[in-house]
Amino acid sequence: MSHAVMQLITAFIGSMGFAILFRVRKEFLLVASLGGLFSWGIYLGAIAAGQSIFMSCLLASAFSAFYAELLARLLKAPGVLFFIPSVIPLVPGSNLYYTMHAMAVRDWPTAKLNAVLTLEYALAIALGLSVMWALLSMIRKLRHID
Repeated sequence: MSHAVMQLITAFIGSMGFAILFRVRKEFLLVASLGGLFSWGIYLGAIAAGQSIFMSCLLASAFSAFYAELLARLLKAPGVLFFIPSVIPLVPGSNLYYTMHAMAVRDWPTAKLNAVLTLEYALAIALGLSVMWALLSMIRKLRHID
Protein backbone atom coordinates (compact mmCIF):
# COMPACT_ATOMS: atom_id res chain seq x y z
CA MET A 1 0.00 0.00 0.00
CA SER A 2 1.38 3.40 -0.96
CA HIS A 3 2.40 6.01 1.56
CA ALA A 4 -0.27 8.46 0.30
CA VAL A 5 -3.04 5.86 0.67
CA MET A 6 -1.94 5.17 4.24
CA GLN A 7 -1.98 8.89 4.99
CA LEU A 8 -5.50 9.20 3.57
CA ILE A 9 -6.75 6.26 5.62
CA THR A 10 -5.12 7.74 8.72
CA ALA A 11 -6.68 11.15 8.00
CA PHE A 12 -10.10 9.49 7.75
CA ILE A 13 -9.64 7.57 11.02
CA GLY A 14 -8.29 10.63 12.84
CA SER A 15 -11.16 12.74 11.58
CA MET A 16 -13.63 10.10 12.70
CA GLY A 17 -12.02 10.03 16.15
CA PHE A 18 -12.51 13.77 16.53
CA ALA A 19 -16.04 13.54 15.13
CA ILE A 20 -16.82 10.96 17.82
CA LEU A 21 -15.09 13.10 20.46
CA PHE A 22 -17.24 16.08 19.46
CA ARG A 23 -20.34 13.87 19.51
CA VAL A 24 -21.25 14.13 15.85
CA ARG A 25 -24.47 12.18 15.34
CA LYS A 26 -24.08 8.71 13.85
CA GLU A 27 -25.89 9.58 10.62
CA PHE A 28 -23.30 12.34 9.96
CA LEU A 29 -20.20 10.45 11.11
CA LEU A 30 -19.17 9.07 7.71
CA VAL A 31 -19.54 12.30 5.74
CA ALA A 32 -17.89 14.32 8.49
CA SER A 33 -14.92 11.94 8.50
CA LEU A 34 -14.68 11.92 4.71
CA GLY A 35 -14.04 15.66 4.91
CA GLY A 36 -10.73 14.95 6.65
CA LEU A 37 -9.77 12.42 4.00
CA PHE A 38 -10.66 14.87 1.21
CA SER A 39 -8.88 17.84 2.77
CA TRP A 40 -5.74 15.79 3.36
CA GLY A 41 -5.96 14.50 -0.21
CA ILE A 42 -6.08 18.09 -1.49
CA TYR A 43 -3.10 18.96 0.69
CA LEU A 44 -1.10 15.98 -0.61
CA GLY A 45 -2.09 16.72 -4.21
CA ALA A 46 -1.04 20.36 -3.91
CA ILE A 47 2.30 19.35 -2.35
CA ALA A 48 2.84 16.81 -5.17
CA ALA A 49 2.06 19.56 -7.71
CA GLY A 50 4.89 21.65 -6.25
CA GLN A 51 2.90 24.04 -4.08
CA SER A 52 4.36 25.36 -0.83
CA ILE A 53 3.22 24.10 2.55
CA PHE A 54 1.39 27.39 3.05
CA MET A 55 -0.51 27.27 -0.26
CA SER A 56 -1.27 23.55 0.07
CA CYS A 57 -2.70 24.02 3.55
CA LEU A 58 -4.61 27.14 2.48
CA LEU A 59 -6.27 25.26 -0.41
CA ALA A 60 -7.13 22.30 1.80
CA SER A 61 -8.58 24.48 4.56
CA ALA A 62 -10.62 26.48 2.04
CA PHE A 63 -12.00 23.18 0.78
CA SER A 64 -12.83 22.17 4.37
CA ALA A 65 -14.87 25.32 4.86
CA PHE A 66 -16.69 24.82 1.55
CA TYR A 67 -17.34 21.14 2.29
CA ALA A 68 -18.71 21.95 5.75
CA GLU A 69 -21.02 24.67 4.42
CA LEU A 70 -22.25 22.45 1.59
CA LEU A 71 -23.05 19.56 3.93
CA ALA A 72 -24.65 21.88 6.46
CA ARG A 73 -27.07 23.07 3.80
CA LEU A 74 -27.72 19.65 2.28
CA LEU A 75 -28.16 17.83 5.58
CA LYS A 76 -29.71 20.75 7.50
CA ALA A 77 -27.16 20.54 10.31
CA PRO A 78 -24.64 22.97 11.84
CA GLY A 79 -21.55 23.43 9.66
CA VAL A 80 -19.20 22.99 12.61
CA LEU A 81 -20.17 19.28 12.73
CA PHE A 82 -18.45 18.87 9.37
CA PHE A 83 -15.83 21.56 9.59
CA ILE A 84 -13.89 20.38 12.64
CA PRO A 85 -13.34 16.79 11.43
CA SER A 86 -12.46 18.11 7.96
CA VAL A 87 -9.72 20.42 9.17
CA ILE A 88 -8.24 18.14 11.85
CA PRO A 89 -5.66 16.47 9.55
CA LEU A 90 -4.24 19.91 8.73
CA VAL A 91 -3.56 20.91 12.34
CA PRO A 92 0.23 21.00 12.86
CA GLY A 93 0.37 18.95 16.05
CA SER A 94 3.75 17.37 15.41
CA ASN A 95 5.40 20.69 14.58
CA LEU A 96 4.02 22.22 17.76
CA TYR A 97 5.29 19.25 19.78
CA TYR A 98 8.76 19.48 18.21
CA THR A 99 8.82 23.23 18.87
CA MET A 100 8.06 22.71 22.56
CA HIS A 101 10.52 19.83 22.84
CA ALA A 102 13.32 21.83 21.22
CA MET A 103 12.61 24.73 23.56
CA ALA A 104 12.68 22.42 26.58
CA VAL A 105 16.14 21.12 25.62
CA ARG A 106 17.28 24.61 24.57
CA ASP A 107 17.80 23.68 20.91
CA TRP A 108 16.92 27.16 19.64
CA PRO A 109 17.58 26.64 15.90
CA THR A 110 15.25 23.60 15.82
CA ALA A 111 12.69 25.43 17.97
CA LYS A 112 12.72 28.38 15.56
CA LEU A 113 12.37 26.14 12.49
CA ASN A 114 9.41 24.23 13.92
CA ALA A 115 7.77 27.37 15.32
CA VAL A 116 7.87 28.98 11.87
CA LEU A 117 6.33 25.84 10.31
CA THR A 118 3.63 25.75 13.00
CA LEU A 119 2.75 29.39 12.35
CA GLU A 120 2.77 28.79 8.60
CA TYR A 121 0.22 25.98 8.96
CA ALA A 122 -1.92 27.94 11.42
CA LEU A 123 -2.00 31.05 9.25
CA ALA A 124 -2.81 29.04 6.14
CA ILE A 125 -5.68 27.28 7.90
CA ALA A 126 -7.07 30.57 9.22
CA LEU A 127 -6.69 32.37 5.89
CA GLY A 128 -8.21 29.52 3.86
CA LEU A 129 -11.22 29.37 6.12
CA SER A 130 -11.66 33.13 6.24
CA VAL A 131 -11.44 33.56 2.49
CA MET A 132 -13.89 30.75 1.78
CA TRP A 133 -16.38 31.89 4.41
CA ALA A 134 -16.17 35.47 3.08
CA LEU A 135 -16.74 34.27 -0.50
CA LEU A 136 -19.69 32.12 0.53
CA SER A 137 -21.17 35.01 2.50
CA MET A 138 -20.84 37.34 -0.50
CA ILE A 139 -22.46 34.77 -2.79
CA ARG A 140 -25.39 34.35 -0.37
CA LYS A 141 -25.88 38.12 -0.19
CA LEU A 142 -25.74 38.48 -3.98
CA ARG A 143 -28.33 35.73 -4.42
CA HIS A 144 -30.72 37.59 -2.11
CA ILE A 145 -30.30 40.84 -4.04
CA ASP A 146 -31.62 39.33 -7.30
